[in-house]
Amino acid sequence: MSLDISSEWVNEGDFLRRSVTCATFLDAINLVREVAIAAEDMDHHPDMDIRWRTVTFVLSTHSAGTITDLDYQLAQRIDALIAAQN
Repeated sequence: MSLDISSEWVNEGDFLRRSVTCATFLDAINLVREVAIAAEDMDHHPDMDIRWRTVTFVLSTHSAGTITDLDYQLAQRIDALIAAQN
Protein backbone atom coordinates (compact mmCIF):
# COMPACT_ATOMS: atom_id res chain seq x y z
CA MET A 1 0.00 0.00 0.00
CA SER A 2 1.55 3.27 -1.04
CA LEU A 3 0.44 6.51 0.58
CA ASP A 4 0.03 9.80 -1.26
CA ILE A 5 3.46 11.39 -1.68
CA SER A 6 4.88 14.18 -3.84
CA SER A 7 5.52 13.38 -7.48
CA GLU A 8 9.11 14.51 -6.79
CA TRP A 9 9.81 11.07 -5.29
CA VAL A 10 11.31 8.59 -7.76
CA ASN A 11 10.79 4.88 -7.25
CA GLU A 12 14.10 3.14 -7.91
CA GLY A 13 13.11 -0.47 -7.27
CA ASP A 14 13.94 -1.00 -3.61
CA PHE A 15 14.33 2.72 -2.86
CA LEU A 16 12.44 6.01 -2.98
CA ARG A 17 14.62 9.02 -3.84
CA ARG A 18 13.92 12.75 -3.74
CA SER A 19 16.24 15.74 -4.06
CA VAL A 20 15.37 19.28 -3.05
CA THR A 21 17.33 22.47 -3.48
CA CYS A 22 16.96 24.88 -0.57
CA ALA A 23 17.38 28.65 -0.70
CA THR A 24 20.55 28.62 1.38
CA PHE A 25 23.04 26.16 2.81
CA LEU A 26 21.68 26.82 6.30
CA ASP A 27 18.15 26.05 5.08
CA ALA A 28 19.47 22.70 3.78
CA ILE A 29 21.09 21.96 7.14
CA ASN A 30 17.89 22.93 8.99
CA LEU A 31 15.83 20.66 6.71
CA VAL A 32 18.14 17.74 7.44
CA ARG A 33 17.80 18.45 11.16
CA GLU A 34 14.00 18.53 10.96
CA VAL A 35 13.95 15.27 8.97
CA ALA A 36 16.30 13.71 11.52
CA ILE A 37 13.87 14.61 14.32
CA ALA A 38 10.94 13.10 12.38
CA ALA A 39 12.99 9.98 11.61
CA GLU A 40 13.91 9.53 15.26
CA ASP A 41 10.23 9.92 16.20
CA MET A 42 9.36 7.15 13.73
CA ASP A 43 12.47 5.06 14.49
CA HIS A 44 12.94 4.89 10.70
CA HIS A 45 16.02 6.56 9.29
CA PRO A 46 16.66 7.75 5.73
CA ASP A 47 19.95 8.11 3.94
CA MET A 48 20.60 11.83 3.48
CA ASP A 49 23.21 13.51 1.32
CA ILE A 50 23.93 17.25 1.47
CA ARG A 51 25.65 18.98 -1.46
CA TRP A 52 25.72 22.71 -0.71
CA ARG A 53 21.99 23.66 -0.95
CA THR A 54 20.76 20.34 -2.37
CA VAL A 55 19.62 17.55 -0.08
CA THR A 56 18.89 14.06 -1.39
CA PHE A 57 16.79 11.64 0.64
CA VAL A 58 16.80 7.89 -0.02
CA LEU A 59 14.21 5.75 1.74
CA SER A 60 14.13 1.98 2.07
CA THR A 61 13.34 -0.41 4.89
CA HIS A 62 16.68 -2.15 5.25
CA SER A 63 15.29 -5.03 7.33
CA ALA A 64 12.76 -5.80 4.57
CA GLY A 65 15.15 -5.09 1.70
CA THR A 66 12.53 -2.99 -0.08
CA ILE A 67 10.12 -0.07 0.21
CA THR A 68 7.45 -0.45 2.91
CA ASP A 69 4.64 1.68 4.30
CA LEU A 70 7.15 3.17 6.76
CA ASP A 71 9.03 4.66 3.82
CA TYR A 72 5.86 6.19 2.39
CA GLN A 73 4.94 7.59 5.81
CA LEU A 74 8.38 9.15 6.18
CA ALA A 75 8.20 10.49 2.62
CA GLN A 76 4.93 12.24 3.55
CA ARG A 77 6.58 13.81 6.60
CA ILE A 78 9.55 14.94 4.51
CA ASP A 79 7.17 16.43 1.94
CA ALA A 80 5.44 18.39 4.72
CA LEU A 81 8.77 19.66 6.08
CA ILE A 82 9.86 20.76 2.61
CA ALA A 83 6.52 22.53 2.06
CA ALA A 84 6.82 24.28 5.44
CA GLN A 85 10.28 25.56 4.54
CA ASN A 86 9.05 27.14 1.28
